Amino acid sequence: MLLEFEHVSYTYTGSFQPALQGLTLRIPAGKRCALIGQNGCGKTTLFLLANGLYKPQQGVVRWQGNPLQYDRTSLMALRQQIGLVFQDPEQQLVASTVEEDISYGLCNLGLPEAEIAQRVREAIAAFGLTELVNRPVHHLSLGQKKRVSLADVMVMQPELLLLDEPTAYLDRLHTRDLMVKLKQIWSTGTTILMATHDLDLVYSWADWVFVVDRGQLVLEGTPQDVFAHRELLEKLHLGVPQVFEVLDRVADALADDTHFQAMAFQPLQQRILNAFRRD
Repeated sequence: MLLEFEHVSYTYTGSFQPALQGLTLRIPAGKRCALIGQNGCGKTTLFLLANGLYKPQQGVVRWQGNPLQYDRTSLMALRQQIGLVFQDPEQQLVASTVEEDISYGLCNLGLPEAEIAQRVREAIAAFGLTELVNRPVHHLSLGQKKRVSLADVMVMQPELLLLDEPTAYLDRLHTRDLMVKLKQIWSTGTTILMATHDLDLVYSWADWVFVVDRGQLVLEGTPQDVFAHRELLEKLHLGVPQVFEVLDRVADALADDTHFQAMAFQPLQQRILNAFRRD
């Protein structure tokens, strides 16, 4: 496993309800993972603990089998390997221009200037930011800021990419462009964990799904297996992807037909579900 949480608990100062309570969760290497749950279930806290920004009050977080160390040197090394993209890019952009922002993390590592320049050039090209290189970051659109914040992280060449609601505030076109870019990132060997409320996206994109409720892992598995637990997901006020809703309505409508045979419908139903999965 790449990243492991073992019986991890964390409570914010002044709160009576733990954000995470005894959470045990293991992120497999090389997978596209999705993290789903209601607001306040602990998704963002999990990310902040994974990146070493927070320290567990109980339990342990392990990276590649080793417990996290919280001294400055260890945390700098960790954040090269685990990249975190916040939901709001304003929390991530720190420099004046796009080029300066992308180079910021590399400069903090003290890398040679030639290597920094090369990595920044590659990131600018990869994320389609050539025309924005000298643009002040506060002049960018939200979609452009999202691209820059992702480039900020990927220029560090992490092994694990954490995305907190990456499609929030994006229109359909920018969401599609983002998913194309994530496919490219994943295909180069980067493991991805995405927190999202978009269940249709989860079903079509993810290899593995974690369901979290009130700071605990309540369900995990492939999208097909997880969304088969419809009663539990409804109880958690999550629901299922629209394709499942549509197929249920079709089955109900056909059930009134005297010639309808449920067994004959099942293979077609599975073919439709498979069609909504992206490679």
